[in-house]
Amino acid sequence: MDWVIEAREITKTYQMGEILVEALRGVSFNIQRGEVVSIMGPSGSGKSTMMNTLGCLDRPTSGEYILDGESVGQMTDDQLASVRNRKVGFVFQSFNLLSRLTALGNVELPLRYSGLTEGRRERAQAALEAVGLSDRMTHRPYELSGGQQQRVAVARSLVNNPAIIMADEPTGNLDSKTGREILSLMKKLQKELSCTLVVVTHDPLVREFSDRVFEMRDGMIGA
Repeated sequence: MDWVIEAREITKTYQMGEILVEALRGVSFNIQRGEVVSIMGPSGSGKSTMMNTLGCLDRPTSGEYILDGESVGQMTDDQLASVRNRKVGFVFQSFNLLSRLTALGNVELPLRYSGLTEGRRERAQAALEAVGLSDRMTHRPYELSGGQQQRVAVARSLVNNPAIIMADEPTGNLDSKTGREILSLMKKLQKELSCTLVVVTHDPLVREFSDRVFEMRDGMIGA
């Protein structure tokens, strides 16, 4: 199997004053390259902690996490940041666009962070064209609708050709029609790029677009 994500007995414990909170409790699963997986569950189930771990935003307390062949659990902050920039694209509920930059400037950011100079603008333009925003490249976020802003975020997530795209409540700030359009777009682009899409969400609509659904309860996961 071509596993792009391998989680082995992952735990995450937070210290809250004198109390230890077990956010993840020995989670194990694999995800194949090219799969669309949604992680669902109530607030407090551990799904946000799971997203932060899979997206290399945080380290597990114990266990092993292998992303695209690299064991990342014990990496330094700098190593983790490098893997995150090379292998992970992010789409957030609140879009997380920089208001001072145009759509093109926002999409260029991951390429800037990776140190790419040659062909950077062309790659960003191609990503915006892929999400149907060739006529909005010079617009700033406040000049775009919510759906258009999320399309910019989708373009930004894929411009580095990541191994996985992590989407955190990508439809949360959108109406149902626009949310469906964004999910359809993400699945189409994910297939074209042969990357893996992991969606962390409350939205039941996401089930339609998923190959597998993981349900989280009390820091544990099932398929």
